[in-house]
Amino acid sequence: MTGWAVVVPLAPRLQPGRFLVPDVARGVAIIAMLVAHAGPIMAEQPAATLFLQGQLNDVASPLFATTMGAAAAIVLAKAGTAAAQRTVIVQNVIRGAILVLLGLLLATWGSWIAIVLSFLGIVLAIGTPLVLLGTRALVAVLAAVLVVGAPLNALMLAATGPLITVGERTPASFLLEWLFLSPHYRVTNLLPWFLFGALLFRIRFGGRRAGWILLALSVPAWWLGPLWRGATGEEFSPSGSYLDTLHDAGLVLGVLGVIMLLASLGGRRTAAAVRTVFLPFEAIGSISLSLYVFQVAVVGWMSANGIHFGSTDPVAWVVLVIGVPILGILWWRFVGKGPIEWLIGVLSGRYRYRLRRPVRTGSEP
Repeated sequence: MTGWAVVVPLAPRLQPGRFLVPDVARGVAIIAMLVAHAGPIMAEQPAATLFLQGQLNDVASPLFATTMGAAAAIVLAKAGTAAAQRTVIVQNVIRGAILVLLGLLLATWGSWIAIVLSFLGIVLAIGTPLVLLGTRALVAVLAAVLVVGAPLNALMLAATGPLITVGERTPASFLLEWLFLSPHYRVTNLLPWFLFGALLFRIRFGGRRAGWILLALSVPAWWLGPLWRGATGEEFSPSGSYLDTLHDAGLVLGVLGVIMLLASLGGRRTAAAVRTVFLPFEAIGSISLSLYVFQVAVVGWMSANGIHFGSTDPVAWVVLVIGVPILGILWWRFVGKGPIEWLIGVLSGRYRYRLRRPVRTGSEP
């Protein structure tokens, strides 16, 4: 695989022209995952922090899928020619397969974390070719998956749910779980966010006006679920349902809106202050996959050494929520590209060291 779809693996901080909003949003998603994953070792918490932890848990995976879609759209746009775009699709299919295998591996490490990588890998493989659709077609596919996803999840659970709970697991049962049946994540619910992220980049949706629009949409989206449950007496919205997706939309749109508004602030001092606030999130976001794998390893080690789900251990919580990000920031500053990102880039053919025309790209996935 050659051409503009193969790049020199520069450290993220050395790449000119990286896109700020996806990098910061990816960092926010990883921080949200870190806090949510550390929550089970802080069983005794005030109601307010439990509520905040729940919101961070809900926003993490859809926000990360959104940034994946934006990154895929960025790379495809930079590829330029049809041949290079086909190369990107092949690379992302390979990357998706690697993420599926990596997710299966991480699930054996003994952590209490519900591993999302296999789901994201399938979304990446399916979603990347769809990003080449025209804008109207892309909107139509996004809308169709949103409409069909929830009832399809319920139908498949009713018809085939026992396949993943009874007897020996098979490749078919794993695939059904990833697509429709998991109680934590589903491709049918993550794919729309991937396409949404690609669409945001496609229409160059950014700036102050965009930020206010997203915030205005996020408030009713987030509140509709509680209002509906209050009116109907329902206790909760099942994961993957329309109300659950609407709740996630309120969170994702709110986070993106705040990032866009802050990024659009003028004035030298104000812009410098915003840049200082954004910098740790950019750093974490640029090595997000390596940081995710590292945290799963730390949680697995903790679980094997007596720090388990449902305990209360503030020190372990601090290690996961503060120590892991600090290590990630130091790696970004002094080493560069995340090791998992580099390895997957090499295995997928995305990275080459010797090229006649080395290219420095923007926000890489």
